[in-house]
Amino acid sequence: MYQTNTLDCSISHNLPRTNLLLEFLEDCHTRNFSPRTVQAYKSCLKYFLSRHPIEPTPMDLKSFLVHLRDEKGYSPSTVENYFASLSSFYDFLEWEGVTKNIVPQFRKRYIRYYKEQRHEERQLISLEQMKDLIDSADWIGYKAIFTFFAKTGIRRQELIDLDMQDLNLSQNYAVLKPHAKRSNRIIFFDSECSQILEDWITWRQNQKPKIRDKALFLGPHGSRIYRDTIYYATTDHAQRLGFHNPTGNLNEKFTPHCFRHFFTTWMRRAGCPRSIIQELRGDSRKEAIDIYDHITQTELKESYLRYIPKLNIKL
Repeated sequence: MYQTNTLDCSISHNLPRTNLLLEFLEDCHTRNFSPRTVQAYKSCLKYFLSRHPIEPTPMDLKSFLVHLRDEKGYSPSTVENYFASLSSFYDFLEWEGVTKNIVPQFRKRYIRYYKEQRHEERQLISLEQMKDLIDSADWIGYKAIFTFFAKTGIRRQELIDLDMQDLNLSQNYAVLKPHAKRSNRIIFFDSECSQILEDWITWRQNQKPKIRDKALFLGPHGSRIYRDTIYYATTDHAQRLGFHNPTGNLNEKFTPHCFRHFFTTWMRRAGCPRSIIQELRGDSRKEAIDIYDHITQTELKESYLRYIPKLNIKL
């Protein structure tokens, strides 16, 4: 049975009485982590530190893994998120000279194996299914969101953070807000997507009273759209079309992240070079050949327009 050892989450009797968790979260802000990431770290770490000393042993980590996996029944991705939070926290403490970070070795031995044993592919829908999904949207706001996701492959939080001023409709591109996971911030879209965005902006401008929120994408409430609103709008429309099973396996569900999977896979199948896809996705460049392979914005846009699939959406 999972044993708890309730202590103040920010101190240990062997360490200075300073709020190390708050110091870590402040460090995350300094490193420009997104508010959502910082909040996730805070939640995971408070849960762990309320049950274990601030200097955990391998046995503490093992019992925590069993608790999350077997008693809580969390998915592999959720378990990994907890241990990723722990690793970041103890990496900070090691940097500050407080204690050694033993989490990476533990993750290599236990978490990687656990994830591999339960790995599932996300669902990939066809071009025709994507067209049906977008056409099924009964509100121009959702239609614009689905189209923008499919045509750019951006993450949900990146879409939420976009403001009206970040969009350049005359040149068919947008500039994303800075994000810890993002390298290239300029994203392109084609004329098909541009037309739907124009329809969306026209709808906004015709609303009374006038919409003054600076966010590009709004929810039905008239202000910046929420993460959950996007999730439920996506899964609800996909479920109506028969390719989202809310109680099924990962490959039977269609969630907002599946748009990114769709974009990446269909660009690759169209023949788009891997380096171009990486740049469009904003992936970090790790190999030397990637770092020194300079791709101009003109080359990137031309390649994007050459390979992005046309969906023949109803306008």
